[in-house]
Amino acid sequence: MIGTIAAKKKMGAKKAVEQVMNAIFFVCGILSILCVAVITIYMISSGAPAITKIGLKEFLLGTTWAPTAADPRFGILPMILSSICGTFGAILVGVPLGVLTAVFICYLAPKKLSSFLTAVVELLAGIPSVVFGLVGMIVLGPAVAKAFHLSSGANLLSAMLVLAVMILPTIVSVTVTSLKAVPQEYSDGSLALGGTEVTTIFKMNIPAAKSGIITGIVLGVGRAIGETMAIIMVSGNVVNMPGIFKSVRFLTTGIVSEMSYAAGQHQEALFSIGLVLFLFIFIINLVLTTILKKGTKQ
Repeated sequence: MIGTIAAKKKMGAKKAVEQVMNAIFFVCGILSILCVAVITIYMISSGAPAITKIGLKEFLLGTTWAPTAADPRFGILPMILSSICGTFGAILVGVPLGVLTAVFICYLAPKKLSSFLTAVVELLAGIPSVVFGLVGMIVLGPAVAKAFHLSSGANLLSAMLVLAVMILPTIVSVTVTSLKAVPQEYSDGSLALGGTEVTTIFKMNIPAAKSGIITGIVLGVGRAIGETMAIIMVSGNVVNMPGIFKSVRFLTTGIVSEMSYAAGQHQEALFSIGLVLFLFIFIINLVLTTILKKGTKQ
C-alpha cells in the first residue's frame, strides 16, 4: 500500500515536471515566432519607404551606387549579383569539400586521424570571422595576385575562397552527425549484396543522410550570405559588377561600410539593402527547405 502511494506520488511529480517543461518550450517557441515577426515588421517599415522614393526598378536594377553625389544614385544590382556569385562560388567549393571530408572522417580515416580532424573542424568553427579575413588579406590575397599576375588580390575570387573555408565547419560537423546516424544495417546489407565500400558510402549512406546533409548546407549558406567582416577585408569593397578578378562589394559590406556616416535618404537606402538581404536569405532558405522536404519524402 505504501509502495503504491509512493509510486503515485512519483508519477505525479513526473507529470508536473513534464507540464512545466512543456510550458517552457511553448513559451520559447512563441517568443521565437514573435522575434521573427518583429524583425520582419521592422525591416519592412524601415526599408520600404526608401524603395518607394527611389523606385523599385531603379533600386534593384540600377548599376550605379553614388549616394553622396550631387545627383544621388541608389542602384544596388552590382551588390546583389556580387552576393549571389560569391555565395554560389563558396557553395561550389565548400559543399563537395565539406561532404567528402565528412565521409573521410566517418568511414575511411583511422580512429586517431578521425579524432584529430574532428577537433580541427571544431576549432575552425570557433575562430572569429575577422581572423579568417585577416588571414585572407595577408596570405590568400597576395597568393591570388601572384598566381594570376594581378595588381591586387582583393577580389571576388578571394572572397569565394574565404567563404568556402568559413562554411566548411558547419557542413562537415552536421554531415558527420547525419552519416553517423545512418543505421549500420544499411551498410551491412549493401556489403552483403556485393556492394563495395565506396558504392555503399555513395549509393546507400549519403542518400540515407540526405536530409541532414542539406540542413548543413542550408546553415552554411546562411553564414556565407550574412558574413561581413571577413568579406570586407578580402573583396576590395568597391561597387563593381561581379568579375572573378574584380574588386566587389556585397550587400552586407555595403551596409557596414556606410552606415556610420549615412543620413537621410542614404541611411534609408541602407535599411532597404538590409530588407533585400533579409528577403534574399528567406527565399534561399525556402527553396532549400522545399528541396529538403522532397528528398525526405522520396
